Amino acid sequence: MKNILIVAALALLTACTQTPDWDYDKSANFSNFKTFAWVENASLTKDTNNYQINGLMEKRVRTAVNAELSQTLGMSLVDAVNADVLVNYHASVDKELEIDTFNVGYRHNWGYWGTGFERDTTAREYEVGTLIIDIVDRESNQLVWRGAKEGRLKKNQSPEQREASINKTVSEILSNFPPQKQQ
Repeated sequence: MKNILIVAALALLTACTQTPDWDYDKSANFSNFKTFAWVENASLTKDTNNYQINGLMEKRVRTAVNAELSQTLGMSLVDAVNADVLVNYHASVDKELEIDTFNVGYRHNWGYWGTGFERDTTAREYEVGTLIIDIVDRESNQLVWRGAKEGRLKKNQSPEQREASINKTVSEILSNFPPQKQQ
């Protein structure tokens, strides 16, 4: 019975959509941040052999972040020496396992003790991608805000579908930048 409950809990967790996660420095004055730039040589810290972080995906992420910070938040993209904050991102891909157990029928052994359900269990491996966006106060060189979102990766998407997915993910991550103070 305990194993059935564990499998049911895992199935519920894998069915949930992932919401963004945020953390920030409560002492930072976010109202002072009007300009941004990208961390210099940020792409050198990424595994460029990973298909999720290739040059095309790098460009999509940067374009989406630039648009969100500029158009939605009114910040200006400037040279790093003149920026209030520096932006960086990290991405990773991990393998996950999805396990489904379901009843395929009811069994009654006539003349013998015992009745029960016949069960079938299947397992599938899939990839989960995580995108993390960091905002660093350029003057103090301290991380002041971090947002992250993970989600199941889809294979065989068109370039337009990949771009739309990145735009949506970046928008969701940055939806709490600057952070909304809790009442």
